[in-house]
Amino acid sequence: MDWVREFYSRTGDWWAEADARVTDRDHHRVRLLHDHGGEVGRVLELGSGYGATAVATARAGHAVTAVDISDRADFTEGLAEDVGPGSLTVHKADFYRVRMAERFDFVCYWNGFGVGSDADQRRLLMRIASEWLRPGGAALIDVFNPFVWARWDGDEEHLTPDPAAGYHHELGERTQFDPVTCTATDTWWETASPERRISQVLRCYTPADLALLLTGTGLVLTKIVVGEQVLPPEPRPGLGELLREQHEYLAVLRHEPDAQAAPHAG
Repeated sequence: MDWVREFYSRTGDWWAEADARVTDRDHHRVRLLHDHGGEVGRVLELGSGYGATAVATARAGHAVTAVDISDRADFTEGLAEDVGPGSLTVHKADFYRVRMAERFDFVCYWNGFGVGSDADQRRLLMRIASEWLRPGGAALIDVFNPFVWARWDGDEEHLTPDPAAGYHHELGERTQFDPVTCTATDTWWETASPERRISQVLRCYTPADLALLLTGTGLVLTKIVVGEQVLPPEPRPGLGELLREQHEYLAVLRHEPDAQAAPHAG
């Protein structure tokens, strides 16, 4: 996963002027936290990026700890001048290595789960359960949906600058999907320097695959949120939003210590 810091730092620099601000998307995520997590409490946000959602969450009254490995984290302080009535602590660090003594009522990972191998995801999920999330607490994790990413295989986009909106770079993007490993590769470049391409590699999971991945971690999938639909993790033939429309879905997990496997698992 050596590409992670460079990819998100470089693309973060491209889009910071436009995207390093609190928007309706961040307030929507806070509503999801309240609807599917619970009341105000201690929140750990993984992969917090510019920190916009972390700031919105703190402003809603939560005590938030945000972790991000990339230079996007450098923008969070500028957004966080007023986070009352909550609080915000930022760690510019690798969340596979960072150490935190406290436990949290909620762990959130918005638009990022799937970086690395299955073993990496399981290692992170086990850290969430064993180190960070209190028993009975909730984890809200956006998961990339393979059905839609597979449909995007071979797509290319050309993005022209829009200085008024804060976008100053002319960019190209190409999406590829590997159906054997269920992995999407999302490649970007500045059109003036096409040889300097950078890619993010994203493991996609169906809800059934995610449930298997959770086995032995201490976390249990309790429901999924697909667009505006809230569903139990049960068969749902013909669900058009999951088949064709939503490139990610929200998995709501609960920390159930009794779900822990034997120590050698994982």
